[in-house]
Amino acid sequence: MTSPVTTTAGKVSGAFDESIGVYRFQGIPFAAPPVGDLRWKAPQPAPRWSGVRPAIHFGPRAMQLPVFGDMNFRSDGMSEDCLYLNVWTPEPFPAARLPVLVYFYGGGFIAGDGSEPRYDGAQMARRGIVAVTVNYRLNIFGFFAHPELSAESPQRCSGNYGLLDQHAALRWVQENIAAFGGDPGRVTIAGESAGAISVNAQMVSPLSRDLIAGAIGSSGGIGALPPVPLEEAEQRWLAFAKKLGASSLAELRAMPAEKLLKATANMTPREFPIVVDGWFFPRSPLAMLAAGEQARTPLMIGWNSEEMNYRALLGEQAPTPEHYAAVVRELYGEQADEVLRLYPGETPEQVEQSATDLAGDRFLVYSTWKWADEHRKAGCPVYRYYYAHPRPPMVPEMGDAVAGLAGGVIRDSDAAAQVIAMPPAKGAVHSADIEYAMGNLATNRVYAWTAEDEQVSALMQGYYANFVKTGDPNGSGLPTWPRLGEGAEEQYMVWDVHPHVRVERNRARYEFHDRFCQNLSSPA
Repeated sequence: MTSPVTTTAGKVSGAFDESIGVYRFQGIPFAAPPVGDLRWKAPQPAPRWSGVRPAIHFGPRAMQLPVFGDMNFRSDGMSEDCLYLNVWTPEPFPAARLPVLVYFYGGGFIAGDGSEPRYDGAQMARRGIVAVTVNYRLNIFGFFAHPELSAESPQRCSGNYGLLDQHAALRWVQENIAAFGGDPGRVTIAGESAGAISVNAQMVSPLSRDLIAGAIGSSGGIGALPPVPLEEAEQRWLAFAKKLGASSLAELRAMPAEKLLKATANMTPREFPIVVDGWFFPRSPLAMLAAGEQARTPLMIGWNSEEMNYRALLGEQAPTPEHYAAVVRELYGEQADEVLRLYPGETPEQVEQSATDLAGDRFLVYSTWKWADEHRKAGCPVYRYYYAHPRPPMVPEMGDAVAGLAGGVIRDSDAAAQVIAMPPAKGAVHSADIEYAMGNLATNRVYAWTAEDEQVSALMQGYYANFVKTGDPNGSGLPTWPRLGEGAEEQYMVWDVHPHVRVERNRARYEFHDRFCQNLSSPA
């Protein structure tokens, strides 16, 4: 146990790993347990404690169903009582004033946890950074809206509890991170997938945008899960409550957490929408971003080369030009010819590539590009990347395991037999970048890592660490990475075994999706 560190709620003691010179503090409560009458309320201050609280075990993870095969947890079970965070630091002393990285996990706002080994902060701490992972409420517990909740709220709104949890954690960091050696004036927030959407949300929200000095967004912008008006969210959830046989908020709060969770089985991330609530988001966050109302901080942002596979569009159909054209015409109607010009499919090989590109752009790439483009147009520093290094094969011990549709791993042979067989990835699949960027390849025993993987990981860690420290990823020993829009043409960095700068050639694709999405959201 370490010497006690004093927080606003009491003293905590962690553990010291002599082999790497890093202190870790796990399971620190940053808010009151959101249970009982606090279910579906904005996070409240953590109760104070006396004495020294041991912080050597991860707290419970948020309520969730086992939906993603690439997740494994070190948490102390699962509970509504889940609002805990974890700190890794090389120097838990106020005089250190080290830069801070706060990482939000991904999982579509329906799963995930700060204890996942791929997010472990020890390797960032070894580079002179205080690293923090944060739990936040998920699914129905994190994004439920209801007229009675709005009526009882001082802000007259409901929903967004998961985002409010993240905001409360950022407040905690401002008040407490100096005691762990961090500088509250140099806080970079980061995340992948739903974690990246969270970063985008916190940058835009007036509650959080003054609490951060930098941002890293990997594979996701807020447009990927478009927020809905409060009234629409309330009506959706009222219909859900009616199916459950609950006619009041009191009945819903009295229901066991397990019953509520079970009732959400088979619901997709889009069925737990972020809400334009008038408080966390005074108006549409996409409109606020377009107006330049976000935090004017440096942004490091990008996506992977195979965010989604062509099977996401074609299913079990063969990748023929005929099948591909039929799917595109079904999806895009009168605009199908333009899509087929931008994503041509005249041969089976071309269909595979174009359908993979189109599926990835629809999934997360377009929303990430939009975030980067709006931030660049606001005059803010943007460093954009494209991650292209494929993972190595799985280790032989994985046996009959198969790859999932968006980077997951399906280990159960019966379950594997029921999913669409995925062809071997030709690029970097969704979520594959996390272990590399955070220096945690060794924590993932699914893949047979090679020297090339370690080389790519060292490159990405270097860029991450430099960006957290200075707001610029460039530094000694790394290829020079130009800012987006720095020259006559848009340039971005390709992360691979041979990293290099590339000029943007796909802007027309993203501009098409921009017009298409705006037309979808416009009133008839």
